[in-house]
Amino acid sequence: MLSMDFIKAQPDTVKKAISDKNVDLDLDHFLSLEEEVRATKTKVDELRAERNRISASFKDAAPEEKAELGRRAKDAGKQAGELEAAVADQQAELKAMQLKLPNIPYEGAPVGPDENSNVVIRTEGEVPQFDFEPRDHVELLEMNGWADLSRITQVSGSRTYCLKGRLAILEQKLMAWALEQIMGNGFDPITVPAIAREDAFIRQGQFPGHREETYELEKDEMFLAGTAEVALTGLHSGEILENDQLPILYAGYSPCFRREAGSAGRDVRGLLRVHQFVKVEQYVICEADDAVSADWHAKLLAAAEGLLKAMEIPYQVIETSTGDMGLGKYRMNDIESWVPSLKKYRETHSCSTLHDWQARRANLRYRDGDGKVRHAHTLNNTALASPRILVPLLENHQTADGRVKLPAAIATLMGGDEYL
Repeated sequence: MLSMDFIKAQPDTVKKAISDKNVDLDLDHFLSLEEEVRATKTKVDELRAERNRISASFKDAAPEEKAELGRRAKDAGKQAGELEAAVADQQAELKAMQLKLPNIPYEGAPVGPDENSNVVIRTEGEVPQFDFEPRDHVELLEMNGWADLSRITQVSGSRTYCLKGRLAILEQKLMAWALEQIMGNGFDPITVPAIAREDAFIRQGQFPGHREETYELEKDEMFLAGTAEVALTGLHSGEILENDQLPILYAGYSPCFRREAGSAGRDVRGLLRVHQFVKVEQYVICEADDAVSADWHAKLLAAAEGLLKAMEIPYQVIETSTGDMGLGKYRMNDIESWVPSLKKYRETHSCSTLHDWQARRANLRYRDGDGKVRHAHTLNNTALASPRILVPLLENHQTADGRVKLPAAIATLMGGDEYL
């Protein structure tokens, strides 16, 4: 969320962000409505004050004046009540519009409507050259007995998965390994629930725009989160942190759920784009300084890249376009891992800087060195998500006989075994 002072001071900058991020919002109407609401509230305050003045003078008034004073006090109160009722609807509209206002994007972000405008800024690792026809991950799962994808659909429907045997163990060890690696960078491991109230999603920024992608538990007035970021953003909401508490570094682990609404017809085979998964999410709350945020963005990205390098998975780093980065992002870099069966890179990580946009929604503040209370900056990045990461891990390290040769770092997790 942007501050009203900033919006009024730099309307052209905000209008450009609205255009670049393809947001359906009329800023002139928003500013006009805000002015009208402010004027109405001032009028209500004046009427309330008038009523109070009249009421205060009532005890000293002559008997013949009291009837008229009573009528005037009643009229002032009635007008104030009518205006308050009218302004309530306007305030609700204003709030809804304010929640749709996008963050101002990074000046280096490609301007474009969607992912087709994203730019590859760096490619790492060598794409494997097989001397045999490589199998896709589904075939590898089936021939090794590592999953039961057909039976589980009878239980849970499409886009669900059921890992078995050594791969089920590997998934758990990979998540623990990611937590340990991120903890080595100073992050505090934390497990959080996937269930959260609606206001937590609003504070984090997913609502109202992505409500259709979220599973709703209607009877409980709860929703299932697609990232630990929802809970981590709300964890310190409403608090005023002290400057020496920053940065707060979390490595959040949680089950995650996404409806994947509107993705019919896209590649959803096997372990791609499933409804339920597990993820280790890096989350940072730091002081409101652009240079500090930029430094943390680089560190988050490097941590995720370090995990991919240890897994010996080729990848590319993307500078995400304004139309693809989402409402609250200042800067966003995706990491896409090479998937041999698709002959292309697929997104496995996403690193985002939000400056104070998210903190303003969540009322997440700190007291700086001068004693001034300010909204913090927040950042987040995927450390590791499964089963998404299993697709490039299995396919890039497959052998001609259908086995998977484990990279050295991962072999250590599995007792030193060379093959999965």
